[in-house]
Amino acid sequence: MSVLVVGSIALDTIKTPLEEHADLLGGSASYASVAASFFAPVNLVGIVGDDFPKEHVGLLKNRNIDLAGLQTVPGKTFRWSGEYMWDLNTRETRSIELNVFETFSPELPAAYRATPIVLLANIAPGLQHHVLDQIESPKFIIADTMDLWIDIAKPELVSLLARVDMLILNDGEARQLTEETSLIRAGKKIQAMGPKYVAIKKGEHGCLLFGEGEFFSCPAYPLEDIHDPTGAGDTFAGGLAGYLARNGGHVTFNTLRAAVVLGSVLASYNVEQFSLERLKTVTTDEISSRLERFRELSRFEAL
Repeated sequence: MSVLVVGSIALDTIKTPLEEHADLLGGSASYASVAASFFAPVNLVGIVGDDFPKEHVGLLKNRNIDLAGLQTVPGKTFRWSGEYMWDLNTRETRSIELNVFETFSPELPAAYRATPIVLLANIAPGLQHHVLDQIESPKFIIADTMDLWIDIAKPELVSLLARVDMLILNDGEARQLTEETSLIRAGKKIQAMGPKYVAIKKGEHGCLLFGEGEFFSCPAYPLEDIHDPTGAGDTFAGGLAGYLARNGGHVTFNTLRAAVVLGSVLASYNVEQFSLERLKTVTTDEISSRLERFRELSRFEAL
């Protein structure tokens, strides 16, 4: 099965306490589509300007990502600049230039409209609705969101929740959306808004999964070296979606547990280098090895 990924494609400038790099490949759709491509074919929908480097297009093609839905228009590509503090959890946005992304209206090629697994990466809820209006009989729909949309487009986001099977968001966003301090109550409250499943990301502290009356707490893989956390959440979502597609789109709480773990493993590789550099080189054997190590670390022996 294939995965449809719709989201932003950007050129990022990222500063950490030790390094700074400019014109990096970024955007929610870039990370998510590359992550999903480890497990399944990917149909990508996004927009870039005529300044978008050919090497980045080459990377996507080399991952066998279908680019029939990639719009290239005159103008500059969406640019984002951010700076991370010493803990690499706190981030400040230095600048945003929407450029061609400001007028982005996702139009799905006819061949994409029956894609069974849909990942609505982080874009405005109105655009996510527009994508769903074009989809034909999807098996499973995943939506990601962010604090900005909760601030300025909450009614559209809430109405979207009735149309999706799973929502992915971070802990701060879950509290913001539900006005609950407890993440357990927040997860259940979001489920009551529509999605059958909810995944709440907690950064270096892992992820909480809710669904079918069950609850799963997934730890994060412990790392000594973290260079760039940008795109970790998008990588997680893409890996999760790709795994579901590889397994035929048959979704249960148990398959989602496995998908969450695999998404977390891929995200752990993503943060080891800037941009998608680590995802360019990671192999399926490395993923399998880290997955096995993850299982060993998570195993609990009775006292």
